Amino acid sequence: MSRVVVTGRIPDAAIEKLRAEHEVDAWQGPESIGREELLRRVAGADAIVSLLTERIDAELLDAAGPQLKAVANVAVGYDNIDVPACTGRGIVATNTPGVLTEATADIAFGLILMATRRLGEGERLIRAGQAWKWGMFFLLGSSLQGKTLGVVGMGGIGQATARRAKAFGMDIVYQSRSEIDPAIAAELGARRVDLDELLTVSDVVSLHCPYGAATHHLIGAEQLAAMKSSTYLVNTARGPIVDEAALAAALRDGVIAGAGLDVFEHEPQVHPELLDLENVTLVPHLGSATVETRTAMAVLAADNALAVLRGERPPTPID
Repeated sequence: MSRVVVTGRIPDAAIEKLRAEHEVDAWQGPESIGREELLRRVAGADAIVSLLTERIDAELLDAAGPQLKAVANVAVGYDNIDVPACTGRGIVATNTPGVLTEATADIAFGLILMATRRLGEGERLIRAGQAWKWGMFFLLGSSLQGKTLGVVGMGGIGQATARRAKAFGMDIVYQSRSEIDPAIAAELGARRVDLDELLTVSDVVSLHCPYGAATHHLIGAEQLAAMKSSTYLVNTARGPIVDEAALAAALRDGVIAGAGLDVFEHEPQVHPELLDLENVTLVPHLGSATVETRTAMAVLAADNALAVLRGERPPTPID
């Protein structure tokens, strides 16, 4: 029987699958596990089921020991994992793509609606007890019908967001490393463009690309300045894709109309200038936050770890 260390609280369905075959050491604290405690617990582990809040680097892999076979991340993103360090030690790293596609696309489009229709501003006004009454020019927002959505990163989540946008009567352009399936492109009426063109023609820019060195601060002051002053930016991918200081300045100075953020550059901290702005909607990394989705993510991570421990190919290894 192997030893599996789970670095944070995950749904019981996944824990039960792991315990059916192996010894499980699962962190149950209300807060994220501390670094020193994590390094202590992973010693002797055969598999680690990790959350995105934990850094899986060479130090941690060394602390685990040479018997470690798998690191199963309960997330589609894996910027918290040093994948080359895993590969160099013969450790299989996995993630959980696919199962959170629809939930994250829901949040992305929810942020689009909140930003363009100023729903956050309206709720804050009422909750603050401010006087208000209906008027022709009261909290006017922007409609989506006939507008253009620019999708940066046209993978599963990007495509799911584009489907929602099409249902709202939007045109779709996208920037991605490769062409999407022609049948899907035809269904969506989506046109592939480079990033520069996408930024200039889009009324809403929605980020769905993976995070890495190539996408760090992909959206900075220069890119924001290239957008129309009526454009809205939405980020449900990873926080550091956007230069938050540059975004705060652009929102403050009217360079773009508004933004909706589910992820942040220095999470859980948010750039203080963003907190003072009315034209940005801020939610605390809720992209996959449904009971069904989080359970499916955890179960897939468990299946990945179990497959590696059996000597099998896991369902979703990181490429």
